[in-house]
Amino acid sequence: MCGIGGEVALRRAPDLGAVRRIGDVLAPRGPDGSGEWHSPTVALTHRRLKVIDLSTAGDQPFVDSELGLVIVFNGCIYNHEELRAELTAAGYTFHSHSDTEALVKAFHRWGERCVEHLIGMFAFAIVETDSGRVVLGRDRLGIKPLYLAELDGALRFASTLPALLAGGGIDDEIDPVALHHYLSFHSVVPAPMTILRGVRKLPPATLMTIEPDGSRSEQRYWSARFTDERASEADWEAATLAALETAVERRMVADVPVGVLLSGGLDSSLIVALLAAAGQRELATFSIGFDSANGVSGDEFEYSDLVAAQFGTSHTRIEVETPHVVPAIESAIAAMSEPMVSHDCVAFHLLSQEVSRHIKVVQSGQGADEVFAGYSWYQPLADAPGTGAAEYIAEFVDRSHAESSAAVDVRLRLDRDPSRELVERSFAAPGASTAVDRALRLDSEVMLVDDPVKRVDNMTMDYGIEARTPFLDHELVELIARCPPELKLAEDGKGILKRVARGLLPPQIVDRPKGYFPVPALSHLEGDVLTLVRDTLSTEAIASRGVFDRRYVRTLLAAPNDHLTTLEGNKLWQVALLELWLGKHVGAA
Repeated sequence: MCGIGGEVALRRAPDLGAVRRIGDVLAPRGPDGSGEWHSPTVALTHRRLKVIDLSTAGDQPFVDSELGLVIVFNGCIYNHEELRAELTAAGYTFHSHSDTEALVKAFHRWGERCVEHLIGMFAFAIVETDSGRVVLGRDRLGIKPLYLAELDGALRFASTLPALLAGGGIDDEIDPVALHHYLSFHSVVPAPMTILRGVRKLPPATLMTIEPDGSRSEQRYWSARFTDERASEADWEAATLAALETAVERRMVADVPVGVLLSGGLDSSLIVALLAAAGQRELATFSIGFDSANGVSGDEFEYSDLVAAQFGTSHTRIEVETPHVVPAIESAIAAMSEPMVSHDCVAFHLLSQEVSRHIKVVQSGQGADEVFAGYSWYQPLADAPGTGAAEYIAEFVDRSHAESSAAVDVRLRLDRDPSRELVERSFAAPGASTAVDRALRLDSEVMLVDDPVKRVDNMTMDYGIEARTPFLDHELVELIARCPPELKLAEDGKGILKRVARGLLPPQIVDRPKGYFPVPALSHLEGDVLTLVRDTLSTEAIASRGVFDRRYVRTLLAAPNDHLTTLEGNKLWQVALLELWLGKHVGAA
């Protein structure tokens, strides 16, 4: 796991100063080493977190002079040993034990189709030194990020958006369509857009090829197929368990210890249970909790303690008092590549700070709800007429188009509803036969990538921690995409996963109602947090930046906790979060 960046400049020499500044901002993602490489047309920078092959042989940029290839790579290839054996048999010679070298040689062997052989999470840039051709790639589920910016005859790329801004020259005006999505999808801005007009991101499961003459092409190389595969419930349970066992085992591949972020919910608890069943002893586990506020409990320690005790983990609890929340908000926002309203960001950032004192690789339960239909909006889609798009919008979207327009400055208003269009276009596409599966496809390909997945990457990597997500193993995702919707919707969601868990976890964990991890100080805005919000949304600040309509903001401020989204998110917090993020990363208006 690392931070990567670079510039492909075909009409001038690459800007080495800009690339160096990009690398400086990426330093927290890779505290164990750094490197640079450049040619007349390409410059690369890398920050390394040592997880596989801890020697200098795994340093990057990785130059393979024999094959004429240079790579910067962020992520982990879990099947790198199997690839190494296959490529050695084909005549390749290895000079390190790193997964980076396995990826380089796989690219030489299979070209762009090498991604079909990779099991893992990755974002990479590969340069063919003889031709000058460059290939950028991103993993199937978008676990590893890759941001892009075009300027002055060059294409820059980096693992984070703030790193690109540090390079200079980026158009940082708000993209009005992206802003509409932000307000509609609880801060999700689908790829290739970001909230800023001058920055884009490579979509998941996508390769971009930049030819020496400057021409470019993109290809999507993977998508799960949502086609019901009829089999007995027992057969589905067995297949799901086997796929989960493989997924967690793969994510133990490392030359350093691997722990688990244990919330006490079904998903993270199941990871611990599966690792214990596989023979892991004294597994390091970590959980976090906050002070209660306004009748809302801020921790789930009773559940995480139960799991830790049953499986004999080496467990660490982090307890956060309310006075520490405001500084934690500010530091979490500093770590965000894009604005994210989820309270989990603050929790994950604080948790990562503590975890980094003990360990540098963890497994996490993100993605299970989007894969196994755990969220509330899937149930009403079971009998939805038509494509189901209208029902999904009614259950999921935060604001009507009219309200989204009223919320923003007149110059950013749109005469169409791009968020509805996106949902309707996705639900109308072939490849999913039911409304539930259409929703699961959209969520796993779009909403998941730019909310929980991005959240975990940003918050953990800010402290140099590699977070691995077994529920996003692409073979598991492919399997569950074929599982009949009724098996996923059973027992109020995640039915097939709960069946698997019953043989492994206490009933208190399996049968507990689904909850959303709370940070009470953000669930109910009051005290220092509300003061922060009011100061951020003062009339002068709103007027100078010109993103939100002042009347709309005044309405929210008049009743800070009364204006809720469809999923009971706080609309005032959504507005304030964007302004806080812009103030931190873009600067004064």
